Amino acid sequence: MAGGMDTGGGKGGKKSLDTSINLTAFIDLMAVTISFLILTAVWTQIGRLQVSQAGGPSTEEEQQQEEQTKTVQLNLLITPTELRLTADQSAFDPIPLTKDAKGKTDLTKLVARFKELKAQLPDQSAITLQPEDKVRYEDLVRIIDECIGAGLPQVSVSAAMG
Repeated sequence: MAGGMDTGGGKGGKKSLDTSINLTAFIDLMAVTISFLILTAVWTQIGRLQVSQAGGPSTEEEQQQEEQTKTVQLNLLITPTELRLTADQSAFDPIPLTKDAKGKTDLTKLVARFKELKAQLPDQSAITLQPEDKVRYEDLVRIIDECIGAGLPQVSVSAAMG
């Protein structure tokens, strides 16, 4: 036979070309595919972030919210020997870093400074830490913990300027 295809030309004549198709497997496959597409559509909606341009709030409502909760830019420069806290353009006295009897950095003066700051700015919730390269990681983690404990949960870390 040419091409190796059986056309049913044996003793019984031609085979019928009509076959029954099992639709159950097709329906199952379509149901799984549709549910997968629905779930991924929900995940893309959940994964979307609210982002605004760095120029400032774009809508009037966001501008009003920003005016109501006026906060300052807090920065804490961390060096191996001292901590320097600045709020917008005003700088506080440097806090010298000392070790206690167990060799851990004593942060009681920093906690007291945070309490003073929260008394002046009760709506403040963000601070930026700027550690120098020689600052120990253990000290940075403890300072982050103290910031969160003092009511500044939005802690960000950036490279020290200078």
